[in-house]
Amino acid sequence: ESTLFCVGCGLSASLLDLLLPQETLAKAPESFFHHEARFYKKIDDTTVQCELCPRECTLSEGVRSFCRAREPKAGRLYSLVYGKACAVHIDPIEKKPLFHFLPGTPIFSIATAGCNFRCKYCQNWQISQFPPEETYNYELPPQEVVNQALKNNCPSIAYTYTEPSIFYEYMLDTAKLAKLKGIKNMYHSNGSLNPKPVEELSLYLDAADIDLKGFTQEFYSEVSSGYLETVLNTLKVL
Repeated sequence: ESTLFCVGCGLSASLLDLLLPQETLAKAPESFFHHEARFYKKIDDTTVQCELCPRECTLSEGVRSFCRAREPKAGRLYSLVYGKACAVHIDPIEKKPLFHFLPGTPIFSIATAGCNFRCKYCQNWQISQFPPEETYNYELPPQEVVNQALKNNCPSIAYTYTEPSIFYEYMLDTAKLAKLKGIKNMYHSNGSLNPKPVEELSLYLDAADIDLKGFTQEFYSEVSSGYLETVLNTLKVL
């Protein structure tokens, strides 16, 4: 019998003009601080700056990143969502939507809580706009994601539903293991990721769908609190 989980369903402008206030949330459970984030720099003993996406949040202990998925502790930045999938499902690949890549096949799809956009029309807001301590999470480390894809005869894995960039480390480690097993990797993203992380991730991707949500910075500012220039650059890099 197949195992199936499902929950929840799915810089041309100044940074100061666009960045919404960072959130001071209740401190995440100690168990969430187990995987150090990548792409950040230390400012001082208690402050770090995330360099994953163009927001480049500067964070001190107890202050959560804009995406709600990263927080510093003892001078290190941690991913709070590594291995904590809040949405896991087997979809037809056409739902991603891709019609020319492995057509007619199932794709094992995962997401964690959080997003670095605030789209006013988000259909998956129950997971994208909540921190990981407020969603129901499955303990699903990278190797288990790959095992479940194999068990359910899925030739590919999708990083999707919320914004996979915010669970970058989880996605990257899963993608590397998937490649070793001959499983394809699909990235469904808003495109808000800095060039270096995009380049590294690209080494393990087989398909990508970047949502170009609008054609002006005015639209991105008003509707998504994002950056058109970054999205266009991600498309060029991919």
